Amino acid sequence: MNTITLEACANSPQSAIEAQKGGAIRIELCDNLGEGGTTPALSQIETTRQYIDIQLNIIIRPRGGDFSYSDIEFETMKRDIYHCGKAKCDGVVFGILKSDGSIDKKRNSELINIARQYGMSITFHRAFDRANDLFQALEDIIELGCDRILTSGGKQSAPEGAAIIKKLIGQANGRISIMPGGGITVDNIYELVKTTGLKEFHGSFRSKYKGNMKYLSPLFNNEEEYTILQTDAGKVKKAIENANKI
Repeated sequence: MNTITLEACANSPQSAIEAQKGGAIRIELCDNLGEGGTTPALSQIETTRQYIDIQLNIIIRPRGGDFSYSDIEFETMKRDIYHCGKAKCDGVVFGILKSDGSIDKKRNSELINIARQYGMSITFHRAFDRANDLFQALEDIIELGCDRILTSGGKQSAPEGAAIIKKLIGQANGRISIMPGGGITVDNIYELVKTTGLKEFHGSFRSKYKGNMKYLSPLFNNEEEYTILQTDAGKVKKAIENANKI
């Protein structure tokens, strides 16, 4: 049986380093995870590339919110993909929908063509879960030539969407990788593997760490002010172990 692999969603170069230590085979580097992830700064991308040896994919998303973009936002996305290619990233992660909820084949195709100039892989991210017909969207994305789809099965989390994920994997039939992500934990990954037959999965597997500040202002004394959410190498390792128990 092939090993089930993990792509770690990392919010910083240090998170990427920890994910690599834990056994992740790929990083999706994002900023603003609270908004579902946006494109990180080029400095973050270049630093991460310097410190990790595993695959590095970058989310190409200029803002939070929906996945229908203005002309200026689309231009930004194209430029970000060029920067990723020049920074020797392995792949990019994006998804554009039309206002009616269908896949925007024209715009996605333009981004794919830029990425392919640099030999980068393409992941269609969870914009997929907002499509008006997941099964038609799957065929459209395969036609575009993407390498994988990140999905929670159209639900808030992958465990909730497990039955749909299983159907998507069946329909894909090896033509594209269906990579579940969203709400996956060390404790629920075993059941998700058993239910869906997934081959790779995606998650941040973070823990809270105390920051370096010794002085704590009495005016700013909430926990978030003095803690860092960072990928936990131990959780990454345990999730991979649990996924491969089947």
